[in-house]
Amino acid sequence: MLRRLAGTAAVAAQAVLAPVPAAAVPDPRPSVSAPDAQPSAAAPDQQPSVHQLLTDLQRLYRRTEQATETYNATTEKLERQRAEVARLDGELARARLALRSQRLDAGRLARQQYQSGGGLGPYVRLLLAPDPQAALDEGHVIGELARERARAVARLADAERRQDALARAARKALDTQLGLAARQKRQRDDVRTELAGVERMLAGLTPDQLAAVARLEEQGVAQAQRELTTAGALPDGRPATPPAAGPAAPAAAGPAAPAADRAVRYALDQVGKPYAWGAAGPDAYDCSGLTSRAWAQAGVPVPRTSQEQWDRLAKVPLRRLRPGDLVVYFPEATHVAMYVGDGKVVQAPRPGGRVTVSPIAAHPILGAVRPAPRRPGRT
Repeated sequence: MLRRLAGTAAVAAQAVLAPVPAAAVPDPRPSVSAPDAQPSAAAPDQQPSVHQLLTDLQRLYRRTEQATETYNATTEKLERQRAEVARLDGELARARLALRSQRLDAGRLARQQYQSGGGLGPYVRLLLAPDPQAALDEGHVIGELARERARAVARLADAERRQDALARAARKALDTQLGLAARQKRQRDDVRTELAGVERMLAGLTPDQLAAVARLEEQGVAQAQRELTTAGALPDGRPATPPAAGPAAPAAAGPAAPAADRAVRYALDQVGKPYAWGAAGPDAYDCSGLTSRAWAQAGVPVPRTSQEQWDRLAKVPLRRLRPGDLVVYFPEATHVAMYVGDGKVVQAPRPGGRVTVSPIAAHPILGAVRPAPRRPGRT
């Protein structure tokens, strides 16, 4: 019995002290994913794939541009509201001067009527007057003074009502202006927050990762461009003139109007200038700042933001694009570029970039719009 117990104990000890197979021991070193692998939710310490890095960057850029266009829209409203406040203030000042004048006129007429009326009734004055005709004339004058005084009182009442209405409108407009200014500040902070997110992500990438993301993005744009071309969704035209060759715009899908040609030339002249959110030139631009400034230089005012350009300008099928037309991107219309021909656009691409000529398929296309030059005699 003792020998059997001793043998059992020895076997048990050997089993406890025997090494565990390597497959059963987790590797404490962090694993590195393949270049195209998606990050696993079960392994949060894995390095993100190039695809994931590009997706994250594009999402941050899109959010930044959406915040920028929202800020731009509020800035435009604020400028219009400031002009309205200034207009109402001017009208209110003129109304106060008119009211003061009306009060002076009413007081003068009241004194004249009192001084001319005397203390006798009209019939007694007529009987006692040495010249009855003169008395009648005097009575007519007094009556006219009374009627004029009544009209002056009515004008005074109208002036007072107008002043009160203008004062209320001016106060309301000022409150609206203050609200817009507060909203603009919040939206400006939102843009800065989004930009900080982009900067943090870029700062965390190695040069190899940045190069890999850029290559993957170029491949995606090239593929999307090929699909558009193969599907016949783009107009035919000569190759776009490179910016270094001069500002001349390429031809495409029919001749461009003179104003469109001027807008394209201006936009191409801006190639190389930096992107800056909220900027509309002449030293830097955001996406809609470039398109709105280019058309303004051609004598055609267009809305400031990409959303307004999409909502308020005439829609154009991609197949009928002409140089100068505006191509709008993303479902929320948060990016815009100007078509220059041969499937190319000139655009202020995103934070950290510069105005450049690129394929039209650089982003998911929502559609295109065409600014319309004003006809002679129209306002």
